[in-house]
Amino acid sequence: MEHGSFGDESVATFSLNEEDHTLANAVRFTLNQDPRVRFCGYSIPHPSDARVNVKVQTTGDPAKEVLKDACQDLMQMCEHIRNTFDKTVGELKASEAVKKKNSHSQEKAMDIDSQESDSESEESESN
Repeated sequence: MEHGSFGDESVATFSLNEEDHTLANAVRFTLNQDPRVRFCGYSIPHPSDARVNVKVQTTGDPAKEVLKDACQDLMQMCEHIRNTFDKTVGELKASEAVKKKNSHSQEKAMDIDSQESDSESEESESN
């Protein structure tokens, strides 16, 4: 929900219901990266109120559009982080599977060597 000065579209305050510092700080950070933003900040009216007020002042562009762009940028960042995380986890699992397979192969080879040693010992004892 948007509220504030409706005469000047470059300044607006947006209320985000059912949100807290987690989203508000990420939105604030993303907005402050935009050169069109002159000021951006957020407040939580009361700790028991699940609402965040985000104030945006731009250099002239409509604050609503700048906020929309920032939210889209933030979604792209989150998607990139998720894809990077999933890829890295997949690579880690694959490398652990290879290590486990190699470890199992080495254990099997050691068992075979041990069995051959035992067989040789038994043969030399019987001679």
